[in-house]
Amino acid sequence: MTTRVAIVSPDTTVQEIARRLIERRISAMPVVDADDNLVGMVSDGDLLRRPELGTEGLPSWASYVLDDAEQRTAHYRKIHGLEARDVMSAPVWTVEEHATLAEIAELLETRRIKRVPVVRDGRLIGLVSRANLLHGFATSQAHKTVTAADRELRAVVTDTLVEHPGVPDEFINVTVADGVVHLWGMVPTQAELDAARTAAERAGATVVDSHLRVLSSQAARTQPAAESGKAEPKSVDTLTQSAR
Repeated sequence: MTTRVAIVSPDTTVQEIARRLIERRISAMPVVDADDNLVGMVSDGDLLRRPELGTEGLPSWASYVLDDAEQRTAHYRKIHGLEARDVMSAPVWTVEEHATLAEIAELLETRRIKRVPVVRDGRLIGLVSRANLLHGFATSQAHKTVTAADRELRAVVTDTLVEHPGVPDEFINVTVADGVVHLWGMVPTQAELDAARTAAERAGATVVDSHLRVLSSQAARTQPAAESGKAEPKSVDTLTQSAR
């Protein structure tokens, strides 16, 4: 589970949403109100049909026949709206923090979504993506158990990355299994990739297996991903302990 999640408020402008998506190289962000309640999700797909781009298009003849006035109004608002509350998708499919990975995988598949927010009492605490599950699967095949020592080492490595001024830690995910530290994600430069490995070694890791990749200059977006070691049953809180 990714716990450092970029968010926007309901009154964030669509221009600001687009800017943040580009700057952070992500494709979607949760919309959170003043009380930290999750109220929606906004993605790059929500900004494709815009009059500013000349891509708003015209409603199909079927929509005039099949859609009621409320649906047509909502469609107009989504295309012409100026704030997150106008263009976001709501309500949002979510999972609780103790949901199993099997439950998450089924939700992602059946609802055909790429990511799902993790909530506690309605408040956002993280995000799990398809990539998170794939990384967890990759690690679980190579390492059979995740010990308390692994979890402690992961916490130390993660804190070190956060404190390191030369490492863009929001794009790096950490897992530890059998004493081996795995670094996942993307970084802007080779220097930052090397710095991430150095930070992990300084944190006490004796073996660091880096799966990090350097972003190309043409890269448009990248989603930070977390992963999990194997546990019974695998759940979101396992992801939190075993991955960033």
